[in-house]
Amino acid sequence: MPAHHTLADFDFDLPPELIAQHPAAERSASRLLDGTGATPVDRTFRHLPGLLQPGDLLVFNDTRVIKARLLGEKPTGGAVEALIERVLPGHEVWAHLRASKSPRAGGIVRFADAFDAEVLGRAGPDDALFHLRFPDDPLVLLARHGHVPLPPYITHDDTAEDEARYQTIFASRPGAVAAPTAALHFDEPVLAALAARGVKTAAVTLHVGAGTFQPVRVDNIAEHRMHSEWFEVGAETVAAIHATRAAGGRVVAVGTTTLRALESAALQAARNGQPLAPYTGDTDIFITPGFEFRVVDRLVTNFHLPKSTLMMLVSAFAGHAHIMALYRHAVESRYRFFSYGDAMLLERAATMPGC
Repeated sequence: MPAHHTLADFDFDLPPELIAQHPAAERSASRLLDGTGATPVDRTFRHLPGLLQPGDLLVFNDTRVIKARLLGEKPTGGAVEALIERVLPGHEVWAHLRASKSPRAGGIVRFADAFDAEVLGRAGPDDALFHLRFPDDPLVLLARHGHVPLPPYITHDDTAEDEARYQTIFASRPGAVAAPTAALHFDEPVLAALAARGVKTAAVTLHVGAGTFQPVRVDNIAEHRMHSEWFEVGAETVAAIHATRAAGGRVVAVGTTTLRALESAALQAARNGQPLAPYTGDTDIFITPGFEFRVVDRLVTNFHLPKSTLMMLVSAFAGHAHIMALYRHAVESRYRFFSYGDAMLLERAATMPGC
């Protein structure tokens, strides 16, 4: 395997009809591709508890998806579509805006024919976002007037089904504009089976941003600039991880967002010569083959877009050749892909940096 990958190394052919447009009838009825061994095994998601051991620790992302998509218009009548990227103090937000002509600082956008937002200026990395001030609590206004921010590859307008199902059953901290989709498969019977099995659970928070869908546009992946997301790994979760390690258990991340939060916190601690410690802040961690994983032993994840940063992450975690073989099997076996699709279980590969 080449030491330095290019974008083409993470490409695969995906028939469009395998992109799931709606969730499975039951959360845990999704398929689960067990990729922990040399040969893929086809299972159902409700089999997951039996694939884990008593004393393992399952870590979830407890972020809650907000109705981050707003439709509005400028005083001139021109249409505006906003995707709220981050909620700030003082009724302010950062947002992606789509309009025929970008509004200027001091301008007003009327959303949902219900409230006016003031444009304060540009914000974020490379001034790619707009800084807006709302007249009231943004979370309240979004809950009342916003739309579920479905991914760009889901082609229907949001419905009541999406409001219920593009959200995990344990979502508690509002702020995400995309769901931590690996956790969408968990329901109460699966959680009960995990508890009965002796599998412990913990949570982190990472507010997933729209940048998770940002394509990689450079052939040399080292030149790609990652988006930034807010996350928190609390003291209780850190203690649970240390206790799991001491007892010989495994840390199982539910989703790439959970893995990114845990490994970001561990990287911060390692820079100070310390073991994993609580951390709150932003991360723009870019995990590619050769990355040194410090926390996560197993990963539950959905299937990702070709040539995406998440394809690079799972290749770093489980090995590039193994991942590409699993994806070929998934396509041949007609697994359902992306946010509303099926899941896979991966084991961390014993790889040397650079391979």
